[in-house]
Amino acid sequence: MIFTETYTVVPRDYVIAGDASRKIKQILKKIGLDADVVRKASIAAYEAEINMVIHSYGGTITLEVGEGRIRMVCVDTGPGIEDIDKAMQEGYSTADEEAQAIGFGAGMGLPNIKFNSDEFNITSSKAGTTLEIIINLPD
Repeated sequence: MIFTETYTVVPRDYVIAGDASRKIKQILKKIGLDADVVRKASIAAYEAEINMVIHSYGGTITLEVGEGRIRMVCVDTGPGIEDIDKAMQEGYSTADEEAQAIGFGAGMGLPNIKFNSDEFNITSSKAGTTLEIIINLPD
């Protein structure tokens, strides 16, 4: 493993929302990864982070770089996603009025994460949601 680090995501704190994904982008650039890979990882990390800020009780994003890939594991502490298939549909959102009033909640988070991932795994229960995002590094 070249690098591993964990970032905390604070629920409902729109002032610092995006800080974790910004740090991830900076690290990936500093490591010297391909710009397209950095862009994909940054988008996936940002969408996951914002989803946790809007919908969860808080959580973490763990970044791992090595073994030919970037792996991000995003774990929150609930309340979970009631219908994952529905949540994966573009435009479907359960964001509240506060989030929508400041420009979030367009229903593109999970679809954008999946689009920018080479592998995408999601599990959810009332205890929380876990996303595994893998982006392969070019040879």
